[in-house]
Amino acid sequence: METLATTRMSSKGQIVIPESIRKQLNLQEGAQFIVVGDGDVVVLKVVNLPDMSQFDELIKQARQQAREAGLTEGDVSSAVAKARGKK
Repeated sequence: METLATTRMSSKGQIVIPESIRKQLNLQEGAQFIVVGDGDVVVLKVVNLPDMSQFDELIKQARQQAREAGLTEGDVSSAVAKARGKK
């Protein structure tokens, strides 16, 4: 169910997310957001970090794709060094 509420921005640019929205979305202190502005629209998207089981699955998929592409550990190390500006 969608909840509507209003809020105001402080002189420091701070916005209070109304309690009804915080409860609905189970937002806790320290929650992080991606902020997107387009015209007169501001969107806050909660950043949800993957839990370790999701991270392990992502690593497994990345390794499989690297194998299928024929990449070696040396190729990856070289790419990282190049991206960091080292040769």
